[in-house]
This record gives sequence, C-alpha cells and structure tokens, in this order.
Amino acid sequence: MSTPISNDAGPGFDTLGLDARLAETLSELGYEEPTPIQRETIPPLIEGRNLVGQAATGTGKTAAFALPLLQRLSAAGADRGKPAGLILVPTRELAMQVAQAVHRYGKKLGIEVLPIYGGQAYGPQLRALQRGVDVVVATPGRALDHIKRGTMPLQGVVTVVLDEADEMLDMGFADDIEAILGETPEDRQTVLCSATMPPRIAAIARRHLKDPVQITIAKEKLPAGAIPKVRQVAYLVPRAYKIAALGRVLDLENPTSAIVFCRRRDEVDQLSEMLNARGYRAEPLHGGMSQEQRDRVMKKFRSGNADLLIATDVAARGLDIEHLSHVVNYDPPTEAESYVHRIGRVGRAGREGVAITLAEPREHRLLQNFERATKRKIELAQVPTVADVRSKRLDLTVAAVRETLIEGELDRFRVVLESLTGEFDILTVTLAALKLAHNALGNDEDDDQEIPVVAPRSDRPSRDRDRRPTREPKRNTKTGQNGPRKARRTESSSVGFGSGVARLYIGAGREAGVRPGDLVGAIANEAGISGRMIGAIEIADRFSFVEVPEEVAGEVVAALRSSTIKGRRVTVRRAD
Repeated sequence: MSTPISNDAGPGFDTLGLDARLAETLSELGYEEPTPIQRETIPPLIEGRNLVGQAATGTGKTAAFALPLLQRLSAAGADRGKPAGLILVPTRELAMQVAQAVHRYGKKLGIEVLPIYGGQAYGPQLRALQRGVDVVVATPGRALDHIKRGTMPLQGVVTVVLDEADEMLDMGFADDIEAILGETPEDRQTVLCSATMPPRIAAIARRHLKDPVQITIAKEKLPAGAIPKVRQVAYLVPRAYKIAALGRVLDLENPTSAIVFCRRRDEVDQLSEMLNARGYRAEPLHGGMSQEQRDRVMKKFRSGNADLLIATDVAARGLDIEHLSHVVNYDPPTEAESYVHRIGRVGRAGREGVAITLAEPREHRLLQNFERATKRKIELAQVPTVADVRSKRLDLTVAAVRETLIEGELDRFRVVLESLTGEFDILTVTLAALKLAHNALGNDEDDDQEIPVVAPRSDRPSRDRDRRPTREPKRNTKTGQNGPRKARRTESSSVGFGSGVARLYIGAGREAGVRPGDLVGAIANEAGISGRMIGAIEIADRFSFVEVPEEVAGEVVAALRSSTIKGRRVTVRRAD
C-alpha cells in the first residue's frame, strides 16, 4: 500500500545522494530544490529498487526517474554499444520531450540519448543505434519493431521505465509492453509512473515489479481562505446543443490559450472547423494525423499563432504547454482522476486558470465525482444567451478602442476624419468607425438557436428526469453552427431540415478531394436511392454532412460503411 507524501518543503538536491555532476547541471538549469516526488523517489532508485509512482502532470516525474537512471548508468560504466536504459512512453511528443530532458540532465556525464517513435524514418534511428546509445526513449510500437528486426538489443538494459503507464494501456499497448519486458533481463530495475492507478496498472506492477517502493503524491492542500488557482465551471447541455453551447461559452470566456478535449477524432475535426468559422484560430490534434502535421500544429499553438487546441485525451497527454488559460472538457472524462489530470494543466506557477465542462444531463453524477476528487465546488452555470455574447463583444470593443486612445499616434487619421465630417456629422462618423472596430474583433453574426435551460437532476421533477430532446435543434446555416460552410444543395435537391430528414456525417472532405457529385454518386449507387432524394450537402476540409430521408438513413449508412469514397473506407454515422 502506498504512502501519501505531503508537499511540504524538504531537503535540497545535495542531500539525495546525486552525483556532483548531476547536481551541478541541475543548478545551472535553475533547479533550486526537489519536488515531493523527486525527494521520495530519487534515493531508492539510486539504490536500484523497483518503484511505482503516482503523481499528476507538472510534479517533476521526468527528473524523478531520469536522474537516478543517469547516475546508475554512469556508475556501472555501461557498454556503449547497447542501450542500458529504456524509457517507454505513449506518444511521439512525450518521447521527444523526455529525451530532451534526459539529454539536458546527462550532458556532463556524456550519456547518449535516442528518441524512437513512429512517423520517423528508420534510417537515422538505425544509424544511431549502430553507433551506440545509452538511453532509448521510445513508443512501444516502434520499440517492438526494432526488437523484431534485431536492431535494438536489450540484453544490457539495467533500468526500464514505463512512463504514463495508464495512457499506454488506454492506447492498446498492453501486449507490446509485455513483449518488450520479456526481452529485457529479469534482474533489471523497473520503474512504473502513472497519473492514475486503475486495477490493470496494479496488475502489471504485481507481475513485473518485485517488492517495489510505492509512492503517491498527495493532492495539494490550500491554506485556509486561499482562492483556488483553477476556477471550475460546468454547463448542463443536451448533446444536440453542445456545439452551439461551446461557441457561446468560448465567446464569453475569450480564452488566450486553451485545450478543448474530445473523445473522438472525427469530433476533433468537426469542432476545429466550427470554431474557425466563428473567428477562432483552432487547430486539431489526434492520433490520425501524421507526425509532420502534429509538429506543425504544436508549433503554431506554442508560438501563439493558434488560440485553441482541439484534441483527444491521448493525443494531448505529455504535451508541455506553458501559459494555458483554459481547459474545456467538451466530453467529460469518465474517471475522476483523468479530470484532475486534465485541469492540472492550468493554474500553474501561481497563475489563475479556468476549467470548463460541458456535460449532458445524464452525466451530472460525473460532476459530483469530480468535486469529490478535487475537494472543490464546481459552479453550475447557465449557457450564455445571445444577449450575453453581444454584451461581451461590445465590452471587448470598448476595451480595444480605449487601448488605442491611450496609445495615441492618431494624427495620421485626422485627414480621414476631416474629409468625412464635411459630408456627415461627427457622431455618425464615430459610430461607423466603432462598427468597423467591432467587426474587426471577430465574427459578429448571432446564432438564433435556442439552447434549453437544464437543471441538475436533483432539482427537476421526477417525471422529467429521463426526458431527452426528441429532435435535433434547428441548424443555423447562415452561421454554420455545425460546420464552416453554408449547406450546399444538389441541383435536384428536394429535401431540407425538418421532420423526416436525417443528417449523416461522412469522415472525408475537401482534403480527400471529395466533391458533392462524389457523395451523390456513392449514395445513389451503393444505397440504390434516387439522387433526387438527397438533400443539403456540406463539405468541410476533413468531413462532410449529407441530408437524406429518415426512412432510408439506415440503409445509406450501412451501404457507405461497406463501400469506399474516393478510393478509401471512411467513417459514416448519423450526425446527431
């Protein structure tokens, strides 16, 4: 059983038994004192003990296992021709991040580090392995590929680290991990790190870690009267209205830098398109993207050229992002520990952050679980109205104009004012200028969709508890609430939104070369229905929407799932 460790200040790095060269490097990097997990894990790891550590993001886990690993390899005088340290991580981004950290810590020891992950050419990896490396940081899939090729021998491995073990299991790497561990010496040191500790992680620890030290970092305790660093707010919204609700909430919050978490890849693409249509600079991030695409997205987000990162939980795990103002749970996680892990990304270094959750009425109980896990109240708020959004936009306009007035340097526009006041009165000219400034701040088209007010289940009469919306809300094709483009109809279109019409999501769009004729042809040929029965067609970059009569919707979905569009199989489902 693990012992919770408090976050009280403790001894410095010089008392933990670290090599003087490592301590000197830490001082040069600006490390002043160890974090709680570093204080508790470094000494037993230096001794060679196995260890299971549980701590959230931002607690210093990487240094906690990397520093003892480097010290043990340096002291053992490892064979430079074979890896002596193996660190397994779930994602490419985390592999690069951990490898960079290990390189920085070990530069005075002459330790060679190599990141290995999918999406990267084999050639450079093979040449580096042939030259000889001390530590390999790898994703399980690519590590197993090298083992099968015989290009990464593990007989000399002294220490294996399983970092973010819960995420590796969630991504389906359980069998790969078992196979990799089977190729390492039985007397190796094994370190297992995880943000959450479900039963399946405990099972791995029992099978592969003999007599491990178990460390759990206790949640931070706020002083009496302290203001929480993270403001938690939730909105209860029926599923059919969540996209519209998200747009309004973001308009009101006006985040400077935020991650929006979704469950599915197609949902990531859909939300990215919708938010870009509203004037936000949003970028998608999910496992279906190439490494080059992912690198480009992260570069834009970190440089401030994107405001929102729309991501699946797995794709975002391990990303080190500073100055994050908001975390949005478009889809709330099912486990409270995952919620704590997500919102721990904001409110760091004394800054205040906001965690927003959009929950369906049936998910209200999840919010109670989150409150118990964080020991803080989650504010239940009403979805902003059109009037709220308009007021917020006007406030932003006032602030922008006031800032411009304070900055000055307006004389070069005086000639414009003088020429216009000869034709219009100065008040009318001023109002016109304000209108231009207001419109320049973003999309000012109001959505007219009515979002129902939903009370928590405990506050509603019992007869309403299981009530659900019986139909999709009316879409506003003017503003593109469910996509960035206006709905386009085929020339012979005879249906539209309303009763008896189903809206289908198709996971291919402009980037795949999809055109309206391709969708009409596929539906007509594969489902055997007339092209005249197909309604509005909406094509975005990575997905499309098509309207068909409700009575044939099931046949169309089944037919398209078993066929191809533009030569490949795609996701097809009802859009609601």
